[in-house]
Amino acid sequence: MSKTKKLKIGLIGGGPGSFIGAIHLNGALMDGMFELAAGAFSSNPEKSKQRGEELMLDATRVYGSYDEMFEKELQLPQTERIDVVVIVTPNNVHLDPAIKALKHGFHVALDKPLTLNYQEAKELYHAVNASDKLFLLTHTYSGYPMIKQAKQMIQNGELGKIHKVYVEYPQGWLYKLLETENNKQAEWRTDPKRNGLAGCMGDIGTHAFHLAEYVSGQKVSHLCADLYIKVDGRPIDDDGVVLLRFENGASGVLMASQTDTGCENNLKIRVYGDKGGLEWEQEDNNSLTVRYPNVPAQIFRAGTGYLGSLAQENTRTPAGHPEGYIEAFANLYRNFARCIYAQQAGEKPKPEWEDYPGVEDGIRGMAFIDHVLKSTESEIKWTPLVVEK
Repeated sequence: MSKTKKLKIGLIGGGPGSFIGAIHLNGALMDGMFELAAGAFSSNPEKSKQRGEELMLDATRVYGSYDEMFEKELQLPQTERIDVVVIVTPNNVHLDPAIKALKHGFHVALDKPLTLNYQEAKELYHAVNASDKLFLLTHTYSGYPMIKQAKQMIQNGELGKIHKVYVEYPQGWLYKLLETENNKQAEWRTDPKRNGLAGCMGDIGTHAFHLAEYVSGQKVSHLCADLYIKVDGRPIDDDGVVLLRFENGASGVLMASQTDTGCENNLKIRVYGDKGGLEWEQEDNNSLTVRYPNVPAQIFRAGTGYLGSLAQENTRTPAGHPEGYIEAFANLYRNFARCIYAQQAGEKPKPEWEDYPGVEDGIRGMAFIDHVLKSTESEIKWTPLVVEK
């Protein structure tokens, strides 16, 4: 893999008070392959300028809008302008900057979900496929080493034919109307105009859905959903459950809630086949429990020499040194960068590098949201999950 220079990032969003913007930057910059070169950090030019100063960025590369950033960056020499646009805005500001970035010749990294709604997702899907630029969708949890170990074990047939998938994502932070208490994160995540028509299920349910398909290696073919508003006065769901059917005949249950009072962020997945099963949870993300009949449970640990190539490629420290959420982001960004470098050099990237979520995962996530909403409103038990492109 040939590397001639660091890949320059132009960040859209991530202004003062942003949570996810700083996380993206920490992950992207961890391996020295990226550098922050420019940004349109807020739709408010003054706030964008403030964030640029906080990041000690060259003031001439801090912009009042992403349109201005694209215009001015394209006027710079090829060696100086940005290479990658990273978008960390609310969902209603995903489609336009992503499509414009691709058309202007920039690679794109986008925080999930793909877009505000399914129709927009189709538009972006076709724009990515019409471009020769690479696209990363940050479904973070697929970046954990032991999630990759689970995926590879199932892919290698070590659990046999998969017949059951349980995935749950319990949070409790929206147990009350935080959106009325000047909480920025709660305000936009519970606003249908900025978040989309699915609240909890669009925000964290899509993570659970992606993890179920990613780890099991199976695609969901049908679903039966029920969404709830547990906190009075909230306009969109904050809790829900979805029954799943997979293409190979496996069944599944997906639960997501942001009103499980007292819960933090313990995403969990269990997968069972006719030879064995495995379990993983984020609160102990460096461990993977594997179970086979008539023998004690096995605990696989990150950083050990017995792991498969996917986990090894995405492990950063020896066993016993905990890796976590930001490292999972960093794994996605590092794989993305390696593939960009390989493309620039006309080389084929290693299969392990190509293991990051993209637009295909994104449109499936938006189709999931769309069909969950339809299923909730319908009296019909099972709704076929049809992905239109």
